Amino acid sequence: MAGLSGSEQPQRGRAAAVAAPLPPGAGDSALELLGDPSDGEVTLTSRPESAATARRLALSVLRRSGLGGYADVVELLVSELVGNAVRHTGARTFGLRVVPRRGWVRVEVRDPSRALPCLLPVRPTDVSGRGLFLVDHLSDRWGVDLLPRGKTTWFELRVTERLP
Repeated sequence: MAGLSGSEQPQRGRAAAVAAPLPPGAGDSALELLGDPSDGEVTLTSRPESAATARRLALSVLRRSGLGGYADVVELLVSELVGNAVRHTGARTFGLRVVPRRGWVRVEVRDPSRALPCLLPVRPTDVSGRGLFLVDHLSDRWGVDLLPRGKTTWFELRVTERLP
């Protein structure tokens, strides 16, 4: 999807505290320490290490929702959205939400920049710039919602498991 149309790409096959990155192995304790991104936005510090925390939070929500079969794709795509927010926005923090609902799971990363991400063509020899290419090809839908102060970049996956 080369350009954004409105706030969404076409169809395809607030927690109060700011959290520092969690140590490896924190597991579901991430939900207890930082909050549940399925209940509301969790705010994380804008550091590369926070991608691991965002992945653990997202995976905890998936496991708890009976959607563990989507862990690999969600883990990769969360890393890409968080990486973009950390590298390209200059923000001190970013927000994460993971919303499982009947038939879909949606992951949102909010940052204070209104600069839109660009889906660039990818060549086999490229060593970077593949993030949105992966999001575009592995998610069913993705897009960007512009906010009065910043934006939310999101993706959705169709899911077949039943939510509890």
